[in-house]
Amino acid sequence: MTNKYYKILVISLVFLNLFFISASLAYKIMLSGEMSNVPDLTGLTLEEGKEILEHKKLTIVKSGVELNKNYERGKIISQDPPPKSRVKLNKMVQVTLSAGLEKVVVPDLTGKDLLALDEIFQEFGLVKGNISHVHTPAFPAGRVISQYPPEQTEVPVNSRVNLLVSQGNLEQRYLMPDLLGKNASAVIQRLKELGFRIGDIRRSYYPGLSSGVIINQNPRQGTLIKKRNIISLEVSK
Repeated sequence: MTNKYYKILVISLVFLNLFFISASLAYKIMLSGEMSNVPDLTGLTLEEGKEILEHKKLTIVKSGVELNKNYERGKIISQDPPPKSRVKLNKMVQVTLSAGLEKVVVPDLTGKDLLALDEIFQEFGLVKGNISHVHTPAFPAGRVISQYPPEQTEVPVNSRVNLLVSQGNLEQRYLMPDLLGKNASAVIQRLKELGFRIGDIRRSYYPGLSSGVIINQNPRQGTLIKKRNIISLEVSK
């Protein structure tokens, strides 16, 4: 008899546990299907938004910070999902907070090396903007000629500064003359006086020519060259 009642008690407990588990699952399923209206959090602090969303059975998370002139630092300026959206309970609402309108003074970048500006921009809280280049003898290549906004201008943090950068002096080009048949010594002396670079001077036997006459040249006649280009000659011996 005792064993019979014991079995009945065990079976009852098993069914009772199954009932509570089923009821719990049904409640969760029911909740997952419930919907809630997303309130407008604009202008609230993160804590204020969190408190309001908790009453709606929603959660809040900060997704970023942006400069904003309309809301002071720490206030919510945008949200996702937007206000009045219908979402399921326990949905996460992402918000962006205002960083206010912090200002910095633009430093004088004139004459600075473009490659060294990243550190300066980071120090002042600025961002490198558009970069234009121009040839000028006034500044070495890679140096800043001018900037916008100009120095001492007060701007919001993370503002872009556009730069005009020097490419150095525009190198003049020359038309390579015909040197064939000319006296090598005189030509070489004159080219050096004009600032041209002389490279290899190769000596070769050429029938019918006396020694010291140019019989070949590189670059060839009519080629556009710069003074830094090397001129090579072949001279009769």
